[in-house]
Amino acid sequence: MSQRQRPTISPVTALLFQGGIGVVGALALWLFDIPLLTGELGLAKALIYGGVGAAITYLLLLQLTKLTWLFPDNLSDQMQALYEFAASYRWPALVLLSLLAGVGEELLFRGAIQGWLLQNTGPWTAVIAASLLFGLVHYVSLTYFVMATGLGLILGTGYQISGSMAMVMVWHAIYDMLALYFLLNYPSWFGVRR
Repeated sequence: MSQRQRPTISPVTALLFQGGIGVVGALALWLFDIPLLTGELGLAKALIYGGVGAAITYLLLLQLTKLTWLFPDNLSDQMQALYEFAASYRWPALVLLSLLAGVGEELLFRGAIQGWLLQNTGPWTAVIAASLLFGLVHYVSLTYFVMATGLGLILGTGYQISGSMAMVMVWHAIYDMLALYFLLNYPSWFGVRR
């Protein structure tokens, strides 16, 4: 990564878009009067459980990508595109994007969507439906959809069981940071060419 390419999407645009997702989620929570689940976890435990959960989830998904029969198409093509996108940004922007994704996407998908579905269906229907929507929004290929839906199921289940929005926000943000760190520093693990 010695040569930095010019970003295809400016960092400001990417940050505004990612932050806008959180605004949409917060507005939906307010407009539809959707309560956030309030577990008894506390901030310190939310940070610890979120960090540990992110590391375990990332290692699990990293191992699953080695099982080529499990995924219907070649993941390395999607990883190559993600690598080129991420390599064009500096680390402060990538960390901020990860934080905004953790907060914004969780407010929207776990808070607003899963929360609204929880009010109108059963808890596991809410988790599954919100996770499928999460996968669809992240769709670049069938393989990436399966992986994103799986991550959504993990985060949705964590939110449903713990009742801690802070925990899933931390989990998501740290997961994204780990994914970007390893992709940029060990691209050969993913079949990516520098």
